[in-house]
Amino acid sequence: MTPDPRYPELRRRRFRPIPVRMLVPNVITLLAICAGLTAIRLSIEGRMELAVAAIVFAAVLDGVDGRVARMIKGQSKFGAELDSLADFVNFGVAPGLMLYFWQLHELNNGGWIAAMVFAIAGGLRLARFNASIDDPNKPAFAANYFTGVPAPAGAILAMLPFYLAFLGISRPPAALTAAYTLLIAFLMVSRLPVFSGKTVKMRVPPELVLPVFVSVVFFVALLIGYPWYILSIGSAIYLLCLPWGWKSYRDHERSAAAAQATAAAGAGTPPPASASFAPPSGDAEDERPVRLN
Repeated sequence: MTPDPRYPELRRRRFRPIPVRMLVPNVITLLAICAGLTAIRLSIEGRMELAVAAIVFAAVLDGVDGRVARMIKGQSKFGAELDSLADFVNFGVAPGLMLYFWQLHELNNGGWIAAMVFAIAGGLRLARFNASIDDPNKPAFAANYFTGVPAPAGAILAMLPFYLAFLGISRPPAALTAAYTLLIAFLMVSRLPVFSGKTVKMRVPPELVLPVFVSVVFFVALLIGYPWYILSIGSAIYLLCLPWGWKSYRDHERSAAAAQATAAAGAGTPPPASASFAPPSGDAEDERPVRLN
């Protein structure tokens, strides 16, 4: 048998070293998974404050890994898939189990069902997001919005009963906590447009760089010094802003439909029967930042 002349090249391809710039974002994602799994262990041991802090830390890492990948050009399809799996563990499974160990177990099977529904809602939300990335019928302005509450935000919102309890407020009835958990799960899998801000490119003028740094440091100091106050207020503001995101999306939708009708009338052709919009311009920038939830 004559050896395949392509074999040396195939072998070189198979054992090609992975660039370090692609490993860095994946290591950050793996650290986030470790934080989520540690939160589950801490909740089993009854150390709920540390468990909640671990989930918040995982959410911070989830926001950092994509930006690091974009900065060092280390995005990859493997990293995008790993990030989705990490989000399911950290922001679906872990918060659901924490709520069950903390209070939902008082409802027996009813509490377990609420925890399972929340975890499943997180998985469904991530799967729908990944499947709709390349939707050709998505309007251009839709890139500024999530469909449903993103998984990290859903986890932070679902833990609002923890924050209030840590502030000294008496626990609500277990049935109310279960209803609130199901509400957040519904918001995650709903079609509600939620402003993302990912496509907003903000450039800080040179004269404002130092004030911005001071503001960020001040916010981090507040979060460290008064975490439960900041998280409670932030969760309440986020929930109150959801109707604004829906209204903003509807305004964009009406404007796009009116512009399409005007363009069709000016061209002397009737508007198309299906009100589909032009897809966003193919800015094939990165794979990884697009897949972050």
